[in-house]
Amino acid sequence: MTKNTSLYFRIVEGRNLPAKDVTGASDPYCIVKVDNEVVARTATVWKNLNPFWGEEYTLHLPMGFHSLSFHVMDEDTIGHDDVIGKITLAKDAIGSQAKGLDSWVNLTRVDPDEEVQGEIHLCLELLKDAEKASVRCKVIEARDLAPRDISGTSDPFARFIFNNHSAETSIIKKTRFPHWDETLELDLDPEELHEDGTITVEVWDWDMVGKNDFLGKVEIPFDCLHKTPHLESCFRLQPLRNKEADASGKLGALRLKVRLIEDHILPSVYYQPLIHLLVESVQPFPQAENSSALTLLEEVTTVESRQDVAMTLVKIYLGQGLVVPFLDYLNTREVQHTTDPNTLFRSNSLASKAMEQFMKAVGMPYLHEVLKPIINRIFDEKKYIELDPCKINLNRRRISFKGAMSEEEVRDSSVEMLQDYLSSITESITGSVAQCPPVMRVTFKQLHKRVEEQFTEPENEDVKYLAISGFFFLRFFAPAILTPKLFQLREQHADTRTSRTLLLLAKALQSVGNLGLQLGQGKEQWMEPLHPIIRLSVAKVKDFLDKLIDIDHDIAGYPGQAVFTSSVTVKEGYLHKFKTEGPQLLSRFAFKKRYFWLTSETLTYAKTPDWQVRSSIPIQCVCAVERVDENAFQQQNVMQLITQNNDRQLHIIYIQCKNVNELNQWMSAIRKVSIYNECMLPSFHPGTHRSGKWTCCLQADRTVTGCSRTHSVTLGDWSDPLDPDVETQTIFKQLIQGRDKLRSVDKTFLEVVLVPGMSAAARLLAVIEDLERAHATFQRRENENDASVITN
Repeated sequence: MTKNTSLYFRIVEGRNLPAKDVTGASDPYCIVKVDNEVVARTATVWKNLNPFWGEEYTLHLPMGFHSLSFHVMDEDTIGHDDVIGKITLAKDAIGSQAKGLDSWVNLTRVDPDEEVQGEIHLCLELLKDAEKASVRCKVIEARDLAPRDISGTSDPFARFIFNNHSAETSIIKKTRFPHWDETLELDLDPEELHEDGTITVEVWDWDMVGKNDFLGKVEIPFDCLHKTPHLESCFRLQPLRNKEADASGKLGALRLKVRLIEDHILPSVYYQPLIHLLVESVQPFPQAENSSALTLLEEVTTVESRQDVAMTLVKIYLGQGLVVPFLDYLNTREVQHTTDPNTLFRSNSLASKAMEQFMKAVGMPYLHEVLKPIINRIFDEKKYIELDPCKINLNRRRISFKGAMSEEEVRDSSVEMLQDYLSSITESITGSVAQCPPVMRVTFKQLHKRVEEQFTEPENEDVKYLAISGFFFLRFFAPAILTPKLFQLREQHADTRTSRTLLLLAKALQSVGNLGLQLGQGKEQWMEPLHPIIRLSVAKVKDFLDKLIDIDHDIAGYPGQAVFTSSVTVKEGYLHKFKTEGPQLLSRFAFKKRYFWLTSETLTYAKTPDWQVRSSIPIQCVCAVERVDENAFQQQNVMQLITQNNDRQLHIIYIQCKNVNELNQWMSAIRKVSIYNECMLPSFHPGTHRSGKWTCCLQADRTVTGCSRTHSVTLGDWSDPLDPDVETQTIFKQLIQGRDKLRSVDKTFLEVVLVPGMSAAARLLAVIEDLERAHATFQRRENENDASVITN
């Protein structure tokens, strides 16, 4: 049994942030840290004290974590960015809320004494004989201390304290990974042996001018040494003091959604009965109404968990190669239970949510191919476009020396540009039949068939088109146009002007997706100048949808994605590789631009995507992928890829990314494809070996063991490989929560044909009980093993 820890968080928006710029505004962004590792950076929202981000992330944390923190910063084009405030959430506080956190949280001040990180390796020993007593502390080393100097390092020393006694180690200059290996000893009076005191080890950054900076402390009750006279461990450094939260809200607040999921995953064989019931639900044989496991799961799913359940089911059925019959099953039920075609798929049903998640899982590369060129053009041109007469600002739109434009001229210009953009979007979409993934096309073909069978009346002729376009345009393409950053179409949020253009285009595309049936019925009559081009687009859309579903069912086999396949490029793009050969005057000039491709088998790079000469690194040789300290090259966002050759010699490749998000995405992708490598390292050097020593820990031996633990944090996204066991465990937990309802409906559901005398609810309950027993058995074995280790 393995432990799986996933952390989901969404940074929704901020409010009442303080102004940091002379203009009376701020340019806020958020840095997110898990413990002391930066895992994400939101886009900057320019000139806004009430920013909206809407950015969400899922982290997989095999080694667990202690705290999650959000630092709100004000971006400055000159000088250092200003700190606005922070929010720190302890793991226990997040885990204590079963449904997760969803609220506004006030920002608190950032106090350097509270911003500690890292750990210290200590060996404590209580010495007693007839003549004297003493406590001895061997300060071995510290890892990943906070940088307190402008160089990005510190000058750390440790202070050992008990009662009124203290001793200090030597100062080690310019390192965040000091290696002392010094023994400090404090003599004790006989009466002090019986006091309930605390042994404290503090770490400080020495400064030649001014006071020393605090780096963290460890407190150990003296009683522990009576019970265990020889105590050795790595201790996490703690802040100097715990301050009360700033409840006044003077620094503003963030609206956050945070959820922690910790599961123990059983071996695959234990989940097979539940998988079998789910697969059986979509098999093509006659079933009594409301008799399948999938139907029951929909019944016990709460509104709050419906999206998560839908996403999990899509992954499970993708892995089984049955996503088309799965969606057809849900859509058929949805269509058959809908009497008014105007309400079809309008609710947040499991069918609607499953279709949305399915399109994201299989259609994101397609969406990027279709929309990215036009989205980039809109961002680059930054046209002032407005149709609403209440919002037209005549001072915002000028043409050279001709002066300000009239309201009519602004509207005419806006209509012309919107028509141009909308035409480009609709032409790109309606001309993309060949690029659309076959599995999406077959799914829409099945949906078209079910709707056509249900609504046969002549007045419902368009319903079969609206069912498809509702998902395709309204729930896929239109949201991507509205917020390109959330669909990875852009790295930054749109500015105010571009955002307004995107909103108008999204509204227009929604009207196209509705086949123009609601034109003129809304309150926004100022959109009327776009109605002619919208009506002209309807015929093209219908023709496109007819071609989209003109496909053989048999060619839509979608392979299970339990692992990456070698033929698939997981990630690609331009990065900067450190040139190790030849003389280098300045390290920043030694990073050369190269194009990289990552598959499950190799990391390949060349001068350009079309360059014939390429170099490859086998993934099986990867031992670690980690970030590099900024002071190593005086450069940000550098990662190192540590590989091992056939002679077990380590080789390091340094690669620079353009921002922290790209850095985290590449590290995450490489960690995912190398997760099962046998040669993975437990530690690494975050610095470089230069001038005969490591810049991080200052040790001379190039082959010495790394001074910092390796990391295993990965980012979840739509391109992740599927993990059937984790997904099935999620469904099991959902069924546990709905067990009482399953018991109550067990008496009313019809019996399953294949198992006479036993309802689907009863079969599900039996599977749940078996899984509970398996979890209890494995947990008991783990507890017994832990007890055995402690005893030994």
